[in-house]
Amino acid sequence: MQKRPITPAYVIFYILFSPDTWRILIGIILAGFLVSPLTRSQEIGPAGQVMVWVMLLAIGWSISAFPGKKIADFLKRIILKGSK
Repeated sequence: MQKRPITPAYVIFYILFSPDTWRILIGIILAGFLVSPLTRSQEIGPAGQVMVWVMLLAIGWSISAFPGKKIADFLKRIILKGSK
């Protein structure tokens, strides 16, 4: 059996259809909205802010399993429906 060649389109669709892509994006958005308000009143250095970013990103990633899967399934259904 021959392996499928890795093309730019294959990589783009792999990233687009992966639930982890959406989970990471939700984590980044969550961290982006919450880090500034959480660290504004504290005397936290750059290393502390990075740690808060990482913690919030991980929390966002962990709680977004269901939405990430639903987003990826929705995109698969919409995009692949047109190719059949």
